[in-house]
Amino acid sequence: MTTESNDPLFSGYRRFREHHWPEAKAEYEALAADGQRPHTLVVACSDSRADPALIFDTAPGQLFVVRNVANLVPPYEPDGQLHGVSAALEFGVKVLGVSRIVVMGHAHCGGVAAMRTGAPESVQDFVAPWIAQGTPVVRRIAEAVEPDQVEQASEEAVVRLSLDNLRTFPWIAERETAGTLSLTGLHFGIADGILRVLTGKARFEPIG
Repeated sequence: MTTESNDPLFSGYRRFREHHWPEAKAEYEALAADGQRPHTLVVACSDSRADPALIFDTAPGQLFVVRNVANLVPPYEPDGQLHGVSAALEFGVKVLGVSRIVVMGHAHCGGVAAMRTGAPESVQDFVAPWIAQGTPVVRRIAEAVEPDQVEQASEEAVVRLSLDNLRTFPWIAERETAGTLSLTGLHFGIADGILRVLTGKARFEPIG
């Protein structure tokens, strides 16, 4: 049984208070007093191995992060229902005024794998309908590439899908056209730590 003394979360908090907080105290106080002004909104996967704050080595207040299964952005659909990703996008763009939106996929993504093979029976309530929005594009790409390329190609295809869906939001498309908001697609390699960016050549290339 985990107690407070050996709880990994509380232990991490103690390290934070002892080693990080003394140096960052003034920065946090300024953020509390002045509010946040992140420059980038990141849509990333909830996968514990692909943490945007670690990958980009950012300070508090620099990133507004939205994480979900398979880094998916649904299309614009203001129907009065509950849309967590869309709400975060609206807040980040309209209220915080971010100048960039990044969609970051990653290697060995379980959500994307489920788009190829089907969600497990134990997660039919929410995971199955959520990943269904990416299933058609993933299965098309899986049929078009060599077997050893399927995993990465399908992960890249989901990043492209999310970028396409971002452009269905009129206030994102308008800002991108005006040059006040840029959209970037990325793919992170868990085993090699390499970050690759979607270029104008329509392929993902390593960042030097």
